[in-house]
Amino acid sequence: MENLDDNKNEDQAPKIEQFDESLLGDASTPNTSDETGPETPNTDISFKNRIDLTELQEGIDLIKNEISKVIVGQKGMIDMLIASILANGHSLIEGVPGVAKTISAKLLAKSLDIGFSRIQFTPDLMPSDILGTSVFNMKTTEFEFKEGPIFSNMILIDEINRAPAKTQAALFEVMEERQITIDGQKSKMELPFIVLATQNPVEQEGTYRLPEAQLDRFLFKIDIDYPNVEEEVEILTREQNLQGDTKVGQIKAHLSSEQINKFQRLVDQILIESHLIKYIADIIVSTRNNPFLYLGASPRASIAILKASKAFAAMSGRDFVTPEDIKRAAIPVLQHRVIVTPEREMEGVTTKQIIRQIIEAVEIPR
Repeated sequence: MENLDDNKNEDQAPKIEQFDESLLGDASTPNTSDETGPETPNTDISFKNRIDLTELQEGIDLIKNEISKVIVGQKGMIDMLIASILANGHSLIEGVPGVAKTISAKLLAKSLDIGFSRIQFTPDLMPSDILGTSVFNMKTTEFEFKEGPIFSNMILIDEINRAPAKTQAALFEVMEERQITIDGQKSKMELPFIVLATQNPVEQEGTYRLPEAQLDRFLFKIDIDYPNVEEEVEILTREQNLQGDTKVGQIKAHLSSEQINKFQRLVDQILIESHLIKYIADIIVSTRNNPFLYLGASPRASIAILKASKAFAAMSGRDFVTPEDIKRAAIPVLQHRVIVTPEREMEGVTTKQIIRQIIEAVEIPR
C-alpha cells in the first residue's frame, strides 16, 4: 500500500508512514501476539488474587450462558457490553438493521434483575418524552413532576441517531452526571444507570450524525457485522425450533442491582501500575499529534481506557491490568472519539486503521 502522506518531510514523518495490511484485522479481536519477549511463563507457579473475583466471574458466566441461549456468535460484542456494565459506562452499538443489536441489549437487560425501559427514538420525539414533565394537579393546585422512561437502571435507546439535535441534548446531563435538572429541580438516577443505544450507519435513510459531545459520553462504540455461513445456519435452526416460543422468554434474571454495584466497586479496585498509566497517556497523546486525525481523543477517553482495561482484567480473573487489556480496550473506546482528516477519509482510511497503527507505534512498557 502506498505511503499515506508523501508530502510530509522526513523529520515530520509521523510515527505511521504506511499501513500494514496485517494490522487491519477484526477490531474486536485483541492482539494476542507475544509482546513481552520469548520467555515461556512458568505454568507451575500459581498466583492468588488480592481481590476476590470469584463471585464476579460466576455472575459473568451466568449472564453469558443466558444470552447464548438466543444469540449466535457475537462473543466480542457480548464481552464489551458486560465490560461496559462493570466499568459503569454506556455503549453505542452500530450495525445494519437485522443483526441483533436491539435483541442483544434486551437479552442483557433481561438477564439482570434490575429496572429496564426502552425508548424508540423518532424524528418527532421531544426531550420531555424522555426525561418527563411537570403536570398540573387539579386537586392540590400544584405542579407535579411525572418521571419519563429515562428513570430506570438500564435504558435501551433504539435507533438513537433518528432523533434531532434538541432531543439528543436531553441525554447530555443524565449520561455524564447520572442526574437530570428540570424546573430548577435536580433528580438523581438510581444506580446502576447504564444506557445501551443502537444506531444504524449514518449513510442510511433518515439518520442524523450524533454530536461529538454525545459520542464522547459513550464508553464503547461496538460494531456488529453479518454472521458467517455456519452462524446463519444456527440462527435459522434455532428459529425453527422455537415453535412459537419467544426468544426473551427463555432468559432468566440472575444479578441484582446490589450485586452489580458491588462488582463495579471491585473493578475500581483493580490494580494498574504507573508505567501502564503512562502507556495509556502515550496512546491518547499520539492521537492528538497524528497528522491523519482531525480530532484527537480527550482526557475522558484516557479515563475510559483506564476503566475498560480494569473491567477486562476482572473478566479474565485478574486483579491487575496488563498491556493486553489496554490494547483490547483502545479501539472500541477511541474509534468514535477521533475524526479522520477529510483527505484521508476520501482515500478510504478508517479510524480503526489509524488507531491500530498508533497502538503498534507506542512502545509497550516492560
